[in-house]
Amino acid sequence: MALVRWDPFRDLTSLQNEVNRLFSRAGGGDVAERQAWMPSVDVVEAQDSIKLKVELAGMKPEDIKLEVDDNVLTVSGERRFEEEVREDKYYRIERRYGSFSRSIALPQNVATDDIDAAYESGVLEVTLPKVEEAKPKRIAVTIRDRAAETIEGGSAEGIPVAPASDGGAPVESAAQGSP
Repeated sequence: MALVRWDPFRDLTSLQNEVNRLFSRAGGGDVAERQAWMPSVDVVEAQDSIKLKVELAGMKPEDIKLEVDDNVLTVSGERRFEEEVREDKYYRIERRYGSFSRSIALPQNVATDDIDAAYESGVLEVTLPKVEEAKPKRIAVTIRDRAAETIEGGSAEGIPVAPASDGGAPVESAAQGSP
């Protein structure tokens, strides 16, 4: 009689395989086939821009769509399975095919009108330039006279106005009726 080493995870693995097979029959395919394909995205923030690198190996540039709406950048497209095999059989297909869509919220300081995108060697690089932040602006506050002055030096309401002794704004005289 041969000794068999006990593996506590062997039963769990076989159970998982049975459940996957059950769902694959009910769902019309392998579990891996039904999973959505999402390309990997790297987001790097520099001092003057934000750069995204999206891994889209095997795709044509015309199959990639880039949109900005309400400060949300959406990269979408479709990678098609175009290889036709007549004599050989596939034993395993691990690359994902199909449509995808990735949406990334952008910060408020991105100039959405100046976005640049370049596709090279299976990597889409999107450069989002930042706008200069509005710097606080100091505004001088001036004090306006309460009574509007006329050309002759009197007030618009007929109240005589005496010139200020300190060189400031004219002061209304307290005595009314005496010139």
